[in-house]
Amino acid sequence: MFYRQNFLLGALLILLSELCFASMGALVKHVTRDLPVTEVAFMRGLFGLLMLLPVLARRRGPLSLGTTVPHLHLLRTTLGVSALYCFFYALSVLPLADGMLLKMTSPLFMPLIAAWWLGERLRPAVWLAVGIGFAGVALVVQPEGRIAPAALAGLAGGLFAAGAKVTVRRLARSEPTVRIVFWFSTGMTVATLPPLFWTWQTPSPMQWLWLALMGLVGMLGQMLLTRGYGLAPASRIAPFTYASVVFGALYGWLFWGEVLDAVFVVGALLIGLAGVLALRLRTEAQPA
Repeated sequence: MFYRQNFLLGALLILLSELCFASMGALVKHVTRDLPVTEVAFMRGLFGLLMLLPVLARRRGPLSLGTTVPHLHLLRTTLGVSALYCFFYALSVLPLADGMLLKMTSPLFMPLIAAWWLGERLRPAVWLAVGIGFAGVALVVQPEGRIAPAALAGLAGGLFAAGAKVTVRRLARSEPTVRIVFWFSTGMTVATLPPLFWTWQTPSPMQWLWLALMGLVGMLGQMLLTRGYGLAPASRIAPFTYASVVFGALYGWLFWGEVLDAVFVVGALLIGLAGVLALRLRTEAQPA
């Protein structure tokens, strides 16, 4: 019963986190029409950090931000910032649902990362699932026979996000959610600061409002995601992460008149099915 409650709560938190990320994606697509991607990425980290400070201030008792695994925080930040740049660039060019879907290719890369980095032997069924997933990717990124650079960037973002999610899962074993999000937001702010010296454009008052809202929903999404992965295995809650594609499609239809075609829907179904199968098969093949 306790495990079931944990699973249900974890699934709910993942759904809410993906709604936050889809909302952030819509805001990114809106503000990058007039502001450079580098500046929007910096504002995501800065406002996310500012939104987190009241949470730290309201805590009962002191919160130690010191960590015994700084290398994992650094790795998570490096991968997360790289994924963020790729994701924001893809969103600024592609339809919102396409950008959200390419971000969700990370489960396809996770078994490959495990095989290359951890030396895990993958079952043939896992390789089949990954192959099906990349067939779906091919339908999404080159429906007209050519691959757009923004689609490649989104695919690279999925690769970086896969590494970041594996690191978050490892961090959640010993680090509290607030500490993980704090160090990620701090690292992101520092890492995205240098490009501003040659790309800065002063936002308008309304753009400042959108940027602040983007930081808020992005920070909430990170906290919900971190907590959700800490409650339930990634293989069990993986299907719920694809909700961001649905949310993104709704936002795209409402605000930009974007309509999904049959090729995209088939590709999305293949990617979602393959991602879930790859994670579940890989997990079942490992000791508990």
